[in-house]
Amino acid sequence: MATFEKKCIDATNQCEACSVFDVDNNGIPDIVCGEYWYEGPDFAKRHKICDITKDHGYVWDFSNYPYDVDGDGFMDIITASWWGEGLFWRKNPGNNGQWQTHKICSLSNVETIRYYDIDGCGQVEIFPNCPGEPLFFIKLDGMTDGIVAYTKYVISKTNAGHGLGVGDIDGDGLPEIVTSTGIYRMPEGGACAGLWEFSQEFDLGATSVPILVHDVDGDGLADIIYGAGHDYGLYWMKQVDGKRIWEKHVIDGAWSQYHDMQLVDINNDGKLELLTGKRWMAHNGGDPGDAENTFVCYYTFTDGKMYRHIIDYGDPKNGGSGVGIYFWTADISGNGKLDIVAPGKEGLYLFMQK
Repeated sequence: MATFEKKCIDATNQCEACSVFDVDNNGIPDIVCGEYWYEGPDFAKRHKICDITKDHGYVWDFSNYPYDVDGDGFMDIITASWWGEGLFWRKNPGNNGQWQTHKICSLSNVETIRYYDIDGCGQVEIFPNCPGEPLFFIKLDGMTDGIVAYTKYVISKTNAGHGLGVGDIDGDGLPEIVTSTGIYRMPEGGACAGLWEFSQEFDLGATSVPILVHDVDGDGLADIIYGAGHDYGLYWMKQVDGKRIWEKHVIDGAWSQYHDMQLVDINNDGKLELLTGKRWMAHNGGDPGDAENTFVCYYTFTDGKMYRHIIDYGDPKNGGSGVGIYFWTADISGNGKLDIVAPGKEGLYLFMQK
């Protein structure tokens, strides 16, 4: 079982997104979370990035993805939020000055963002989960006169809904896009060739972002793992006999707000585990169980069953941690084991694996 040493990086930073990268190009990983970045290796010194709007308990920052947007050799940040009405990037100044925020394009409400190299070009494409508009992704095409060039590829006719994931569902070697209502298959001309073929196969409700694709029971068929992003429950959908018939199974019904999750080898056994946690107070008291204790945990897979291993559980008002809407894993210490950076309205925490 993986064991961790917990460290509170900043109890006052109530942002729900983070990442880990070398901000100042000194060869040491730093932690980025909302309005601040924290200087490695001890993360005791914080530097202001910029002011971020905070309104009625919501923080307008649902992704902190590292991407050298302007190609100057310093990693910048890509971000968006439910209310910001756009996709933005924050320019890394290459010093301790504050970062300038620039708008890439206008968007509707963004639940959060995921990043996949969907066309095999070697660079990730940007997948904002905008429940109220058709499914799309964005490719960044460099800079022209200081303005980010981009192409937006709309790939569905109907709205995306709450939930998004990518994986090879049908075993053809190509990625499919999974939403809360079904599967999108890539057109023959490739990912950028127009609308994807949609197959409505289930109704999962307001799911986690991401929805994960993984062979849970080892039968050679890809299954689906998802959490209730704003309710109780963590589930997997078994693909039956390769006929795209789905059986729903409960992984864990005790806790709520499974909004973000990752498939990683967290315990170094050569197998993937499901790492997740609570998004505390996602809607400020408007969701079932959202004010209950926070948790960070992982689940191991054995013969089609999944077993919970608790990393952290407790009162968020007394040091308990969840994982916010966009957490990060990286080998920060260099010991060959993954560490966890966990943001949230309860503060920013680091779990260093022993």
